Amino acid sequence: MQYTLWPLREVWIKVGLEKLENHKGIAVKALLDSGAIGLFMDTKSAKEKGFKLKRLKNSLLVQNINGMVDVGGAITYQVGCNIFFKRHVERAQMDICNLEKTEVILDMPWLAVHNPEIDWKKDEVKITRYPLVCRKRKQEEKKKVVRKTEEEKTVEELVSKRLWKWKRVFGKAESERMPVQKI
Repeated sequence: MQYTLWPLREVWIKVGLEKLENHKGIAVKALLDSGAIGLFMDTKSAKEKGFKLKRLKNSLLVQNINGMVDVGGAITYQVGCNIFFKRHVERAQMDICNLEKTEVILDMPWLAVHNPEIDWKKDEVKITRYPLVCRKRKQEEKKKVVRKTEEEKTVEELVSKRLWKWKRVFGKAESERMPVQKI
């Protein structure tokens, strides 16, 4: 039996990150890191791309794989965002720290929950099993979108065109008062 030794490679995927405050999205390269415990975004990248940093009540000490404290210092900020990967979307809190040349790291717990299929020969990553947590969020987001679109419709969109000449009757102020009684 012959074995081929593949050199160890890093696995990178392109993900979309959406800012929660204004829903603007950006594309970044994320490193899948089975040795990391936490979702991370680079400090410089977060600031340059305009993410709203949220200060943590207690800072988190960062230790490297060898047990040494990271030279980048403690984690003092987080960013809330939506992570998009192909058809998958989820809300996440990412710790902000100095990653140097890496913009985003997705950790071992993320890998364990999503259990992506990795084709090492094709260098391809797929999420084919959607965790229950992500499915519930997706359903909640769909409900929010439906409610929001119903609220934002204009009178013209809600009322038949043949009734437009009476559209002031369908306005908010008119609909909140009782009709005038004619005796």
